[in-house]
This record gives sequence, C-alpha cells and structure tokens, in this order.
Amino acid sequence: MEHFIEGFKSISEEHNLRIEILPNQDLCRLQAQRKELNAKVRLLREELQLLQEQGSYVGEVVKPMDKKKVLVKVHPEGKFVVDLDKNIDINQVTANARVALRNDSYTLHKILPNKVDPLVSLMMVEKVPDSTYEMVGGLDKQIKEIKEVIELPVKHPELFDALGIAQPKGVLLYGPPGTGIIVKHCWLEQLRTIQIVLSFECQVQSLYRSLLAKVLVW
Repeated sequence: MEHFIEGFKSISEEHNLRIEILPNQDLCRLQAQRKELNAKVRLLREELQLLQEQGSYVGEVVKPMDKKKVLVKVHPEGKFVVDLDKNIDINQVTANARVALRNDSYTLHKILPNKVDPLVSLMMVEKVPDSTYEMVGGLDKQIKEIKEVIELPVKHPELFDALGIAQPKGVLLYGPPGTGIIVKHCWLEQLRTIQIVLSFECQVQSLYRSLLAKVLVW
C-alpha cells in the first residue's frame, strides 16, 4: 500500500511539473511571436510614413557652389541653385551624384545611389580590344577602301598634299549584324585621332533621307 502511495505521489509530482513547464513554454513562444509581430508593425508604419510623404524631384549635381548651396540639373526643367538640408554633409555632395529634391522647396534632402541600366552596363567596354583587319574575312575590297579613306589621311597626309587631293571627311559603314562592322570600328579606334560615331539603324535611315533630299535638290 505504501509503495502504491509513493508511486502515486511520484506521478502526481511529475504531472504538476509538466503543468508548470507547459505554461512557461507557451509564454516564451507567445513572447517571441509578439516580438516578431511588433517588428512587422514597426516596418509597416515606416513604409506607410514614406508613402505619405510628398514626392521628390530627382536631379544630378553639377557642382557645389559653397557650403550651403549646390547647382543641380533637373530634367527637363533645367539647372537650379538649391539649398542643402541640415542633415546633408556638403563633402558628400559630388559632381554627377544623383540627389533628391523636395517637391515644394527644391531643398536637397537625400543623396541617391548611382543608377546604371543593366543593359548599358553589359554593353560598356572597359578597354578597347586589340583588333586587326585579319580578324575580318571576305571583306578585302571594303578593307582596302577603308585604308585609303581613313588610314592614309592619318598616317600619310603628305600624299594627299602632293597630289592636290582633299582628304576624305568620313566613311559610312553599314550592314546587318555579324558583318564585321564593330571589329573594324575597334581597329579604327586604336588610331586615336579619328572621331568615330556609332549610329543605330534609325539614325542611319534619317541621315540617308537627309542626304537623299540634298541630292534631289541639287
């Protein structure tokens, strides 16, 4: 009988201990959930506050004027001399930096990160690659004409002076993608003294129309 009573007491104490532990575990879990929910509420309030603020103009710094004023270019309005917000350090305002201007006073109140179009960054060339005419096949005639029109005036201008011939002023390279235009452009770029303009198809068409109009007038 005593053994039975002792066993019952042991079971009763273990049950009471579980009853005490479970509320503590639930309390810790609820406190953690409350902390997480409070963080979400705080984040939503901050986002709501940002949404309720007035919009800002995005401008580009031309140059700092003094310790409190900056010359900023805003598209398409123009250039403005604006004041700095008290929280902005003039030393952080550099030329070509993107900044935010208040909608009502044009006060510079925030420095924005530089924005680069991913497509533009993919097309950027850090260094002009070494290119030669040998990299282009099947265009011997065109390469010869380019050498006569572009390379000779740069390397041997005295030949044109001796013959009394005016130096050519330009050449138009055209054709579909994959015909070696870019490779020849890279090679010509190495001459450094030639101004090269790459035009898209629409620009070439516009130039062609204008030249054709002049020819018809003549």
